Amino acid sequence: MGKIRAVCISREKGTPKENVGSGMLVEGFGLEGDAHGGNWHRQISLLSGDKIDEFRKKIWVEYGAFGENLVVDGLDFRNLPVGSRFGTGDAVLEMTQIGKECHNDCIIRQKTGDCIMPREGVFARVLKGGKVSVGDELALLPPEENPPLRAAVITLSDKGSRGEREDLSGPLIARMLTEAGYRVEEILLLPDGIQPLKNQLIRLADGRQMDLILTTGGTGFAPTDVTPEATMAVADRNAPGIAEAMRAYSLSITPRAMLSRAASVLRGRTLIVNLPGSPKAVKEHLEYILPSLEHGILLAGGRDGECARK
Repeated sequence: MGKIRAVCISREKGTPKENVGSGMLVEGFGLEGDAHGGNWHRQISLLSGDKIDEFRKKIWVEYGAFGENLVVDGLDFRNLPVGSRFGTGDAVLEMTQIGKECHNDCIIRQKTGDCIMPREGVFARVLKGGKVSVGDELALLPPEENPPLRAAVITLSDKGSRGEREDLSGPLIARMLTEAGYRVEEILLLPDGIQPLKNQLIRLADGRQMDLILTTGGTGFAPTDVTPEATMAVADRNAPGIAEAMRAYSLSITPRAMLSRAASVLRGRTLIVNLPGSPKAVKEHLEYILPSLEHGILLAGGRDGECARK
């Protein structure tokens, strides 16, 4: 059980938040009047009060200085898993991300060389609205029973990222995952290249704690096809069987399958699998591997006892 120490908003983006004492949590948006609310996963930011107290030993900062909406005593958010739910009054929040990169113009970092939000702050979406005030309790709610597996989809395409080609594969993957019972949290379209993909894979696996990340494109022999290299660069463990199975299956359809360099790996508890770029090949590969993925994902997440769930 935690207790809310401050309720902070900023009227405009790029300005510090200030403690307003109370506010309305709006379902699907965030705090009413806060410039950072909206239809996305970072509607509310939370920070533990003791983390601010520790930082204040170096320099005094007002509540809201780190961009946090709620300062809460008694809960160590950083050590809770994404998907954790909190209740205060009628309102319900769901944690969606741990930490984030500091903005280049972060005033706190400029003054002190440090900012605690990237390593201690968390973000949440508002599942149910209600009033929130200083002094209110914030309770950690029981976990959702048999929650859907959470997934992200990344398309790699220079032309697609420039708007010169419609991305058909990414939406197809998202649709197939949704039909299979996954909750697709993010769909991204990136240019070919190692660093942008590495950054997103790390963010999605570490910060958002996705169960599954599927990429499409960049797995061939062209000089710009570097998706496997970016994927292997972030891996903690190799999971080659999935990529090998896809190639073996695809060889029964076309001998050109031998030219695929797709990789499949684990980063922490997140499974990352490279799919080909064409919608036809994506559909064939995903139909083949999807029935077996859930068991592996549950094992990777230490939830193998749930494998019999529907």
